[in-house]
Amino acid sequence: MYRLLKLTIVLAVASIGRAEAQSAKSLAELQQEFVDLRFGMFIHYNTATYLSDDWADPGAPPSIFNPTALDCGQWAKVAGEANMSYGCLTAKHHNGFCIWDTKTTDYSVMSTPCKRDVVREYVDAFRDQGLKVMLYYSILDLHHNLRPGWVDSRHVEMVKAQLTELLTDYGDVAVIWFDGHWDQTADENRTNHSAAVDWHYDEIYGLIRKLQPNCLIANNHHLPTFPGEDYQIFERDVPGENKSGYSGQEVSRLPLETCETINGSWGYNITDNRYKPASQLIQLLVRTAGTGANLLLNVGPMPDGRIDETSTSRLREMGEWLGKWGYTVYGTTAGFIKPQDWGAVTRKGDKYYIHIMNAPGSGALALEIPGFASAKWLNMPGDLRWSHDRKSGYTTIVLDGVTLDPVDSIIEVTVK
Repeated sequence: MYRLLKLTIVLAVASIGRAEAQSAKSLAELQQEFVDLRFGMFIHYNTATYLSDDWADPGAPPSIFNPTALDCGQWAKVAGEANMSYGCLTAKHHNGFCIWDTKTTDYSVMSTPCKRDVVREYVDAFRDQGLKVMLYYSILDLHHNLRPGWVDSRHVEMVKAQLTELLTDYGDVAVIWFDGHWDQTADENRTNHSAAVDWHYDEIYGLIRKLQPNCLIANNHHLPTFPGEDYQIFERDVPGENKSGYSGQEVSRLPLETCETINGSWGYNITDNRYKPASQLIQLLVRTAGTGANLLLNVGPMPDGRIDETSTSRLREMGEWLGKWGYTVYGTTAGFIKPQDWGAVTRKGDKYYIHIMNAPGSGALALEIPGFASAKWLNMPGDLRWSHDRKSGYTTIVLDGVTLDPVDSIIEVTVK
């Protein structure tokens, strides 16, 4: 207890100059900067990697964490090739294992054969690639018993001390991305903020504001946002759809982010071959953009510390597509209609981009497009057939006889 309290005081004092040195931006400016990032890499990497189990034994010995080819530079290179703009690394997952040089616990990377500060190497590598860095932090900590009947002031002080380290020693962090709150709520609850544990968010969020005023706060609790949170997360779902069952909460007016896996697992799992094809991942990115949301797409580095070839191949394909058509996703806002079975719509200035990913059964799309002036194909040969009814305001796009692009057929609409 004394060790944690003393450490919290020392780190807080040491960070005063750091907080003062960071020129505070307005929340609106920070939120817009986040929205403009659009596409990022989620990285789940900890002792679970070596057990092929997202819910790894919280008592597993640190010694199992032993990468032989750890290369955060490879992670950053893959993110760059995918035309991503940011990364988010699991500094501490639910099993409580810390992958930075923490002074708060021995259950960390410094007690392993590796003895390398992975957070340090990650932030340096991603910044070298011009990518923003974010850090995931699980408020649920099974190794240190942060769950019902166990949480007390010592645990809250540990959380604050760990966040102080992360926000003091690793430069500017764009977001602290919390997870684990849902462990203390009813499985079907998507409305009620009450929980079996008081996580002291007012203290924790307040500390983040003091340490780094420009660091946004997000929490994957599957609920409406709490006071002090700056954008809303949707796990495995496009905002508003809830196909996975995790995201039935009301969609807020805050910026939005979807997080999803390339296969079926968050951490590396040697038995999981359910890799989504690049076409499906591109369509997911477009659909999230159609709600104005970012996509945080997960990779789980292998036990040797590198991202596997199947994931890198998928991400490279996404990057190639974005290199051609990324302007219809990056820098856009939600369109005039929410994503549909046939596709999604994004907007930039006086242009709407209609992304057709599945042929409508009728062979045509009838859409009420505000201010419609003209329309054309962007990535399809030939002229687009359309008609506009001024009286009803509907534009009919004829697709009968058109062989659509297997990934995304894009129509550019100019509006008045």
